[in-house]
Formats: sequence, structure tokens, C-alpha cells
Amino acid sequence: MDSFASGTYNMLKKLTYLAITVLLISGCKGRTGNGTGQAEFTIAALKGPSAMGMIRLIDSLERGSGHKVEVQILNEPLQVRKMMLDGTADFAILPTTMAAIMYNKGVRYKLIGIPCWGTLYLAGSDTTVKRWEDLRNKRIHVMARGMTPDVMFRYLLGKNGLDPDRDVVLDYSFPTHIDLANAVAAGQAALGILSEPLASLVTLKNRNIRIIFNLEKEWSLKENIEITETAFLGMESTLRHEPAMVERIIKSYRYSSWWVNQYPDSAATLIVRYGILPDTAVAAHAIPGSNLRFVEAVEVEDEIEDYLNVFYKLNPDIIGGKLPDENFIYR
Repeated sequence: MDSFASGTYNMLKKLTYLAITVLLISGCKGRTGNGTGQAEFTIAALKGPSAMGMIRLIDSLERGSGHKVEVQILNEPLQVRKMMLDGTADFAILPTTMAAIMYNKGVRYKLIGIPCWGTLYLAGSDTTVKRWEDLRNKRIHVMARGMTPDVMFRYLLGKNGLDPDRDVVLDYSFPTHIDLANAVAAGQAALGILSEPLASLVTLKNRNIRIIFNLEKEWSLKENIEITETAFLGMESTLRHEPAMVERIIKSYRYSSWWVNQYPDSAATLIVRYGILPDTAVAAHAIPGSNLRFVEAVEVEDEIEDYLNVFYKLNPDIIGGKLPDENFIYR
């Protein structure tokens, strides 16, 4: 591994986990059970756009006083899923397809809102690829077979006249987003599906890497459906017993997303301060491509159903065998 690859690997490795204990602004009645009279809520976020969009919320909680909230920024959706199965996350962020699977399996969380709307890119050092047909017979690296990046890319290949099982080679040898980003950065993968902010990190650190396709834009050319890609979920018991707290978190997350888009340089400073990304240039560059916009699920219920229906038609197992019923949405 060359010096750039080694440095990038070490930098990315440091981003694998961050836990911040923060204070929620007072005004809500807390739960009991910890002996302090204060409520304790855990938000399981994903390192990347969801945490970036939440950064103003994280910072305001850190500087506030009152009820304790633990924000855990995790590396992979499977870690968030584990916390949901354990019941240790009051709020959680997952790809919407995985959220549907969890709901259909009876895990008692509801969809509160959509905070991110498409963050995937085809990137690499292969200069011969300019259009979809140029991907024929190419090897493209994708993280995790059956996950949203894989399914979306397969769908777009088909829509652009390529059979994903015959006309290209889809390689799943790099199991995580960070592993794949490292491989693309080091030249071990000429083409890969990367998500923000890793796409920005790799392209800024290695000028030989370029963004080839924005998958959100490519999706919009084929489907008149928004990519409701990321789900912000709440545990049913928390939603039922702590409505005031829930409303505060919703409003704060919505404002935080707006603020990040309005003041990307200030947001970048906070993103680095809380260890989500290593430097402000990468953070500021990644914000526009992360499509941060918190919208309550009840406001975009049709869009969510249409999005999930595309995946259902491809393979019902992708969303847990069926479309979630109306109780999936928090109202």
C-alpha cells in the first residue's frame, strides 16, 4: 500500500465509531429508571450524511442542559440494526429498505422522517467510462450484496440496457463502505459505488479518482420518484410515551438539516469538531452531494411507498417480502 493509501486507510479507520453523550434542552418530562429523575434517550446514527445533517442538533444538545441523550454514530447499518433488535436505541437511522425489513419482521419502530435523499455515486480511476454502455464487461465493486447500493445500481444497469448478471462483473470483495473507499483510493478498485461523504474524501485526496455517475440523477432520468433513501425511526414505546421529546427532536433535526445547507462552512467546522470527518474541506465538499433535507414521513408517504414499490417489484425480499402497512408511518 503506498503512502497515500496508507494515510487514507488510517484516517478512515479512525472514523469507524464515535459516541457522544449530549444534553437535551430541558422542558420535557423525563422517563424514570436511572435513579436520577432524568430521561436517557439514545439516537443511533450512521456516520455520513445522516450524522452530518444532525450536526447542529448534536452541537446544541452538547451545549444545552437538562435531559441526557446519547448519540452513537456507527459505521454500518448492521450495527444500528443490532441496537434496534436489542432495544437500546430510542431513535435509529437506516436505509429505508432495511427499515422496511425490520418493520415487516415485527421490530417495533416507526418511520418518523426522511433526512437524506440520495447519496450514491459511481466513482473510479477508469477514464474509459463516460456512458452506461462503457460499463459492459467492466468490474464494478459494490459494498454488500442485496443492500440499497447494490440493488439500486443493479436496477439502473437494467434500465440502461445492461444485464447486471451477464454484462458486467459486480464484485463484493470489500465488505464495508470504508473498505471499498480505501480500495478505490488505493487503485485496487478501478470502479466502485461510493456514498457521501466517502466519495468526496476519496476524490479530494486522490485527483485520479472522479465521479462518473450521480445515481440520484440517473434514477430521476428513469423514474419520476424521489429517492427516499434514508429513514429516521423511533421506537414505538418512546413515540407513545415521550411525544414532547419526540417533537423536539424532529424540529431540531429538521432545523439542523436546513442550517447545514445554509451554512456549509460553519457546518463543516462542527463536522470535524465532532470527529465525523477529518477535515473541513472534505466536509464542505460533501454537504451539497449528500442531499440533506429532513421531511416528516407523513408528508411524503406516497413517495416512500412508490420508492419501496420499485424494490418490491425487483425482489420482495429486499423490503421484507411485502410493502409495509400504514402503521409503518409515525403520525
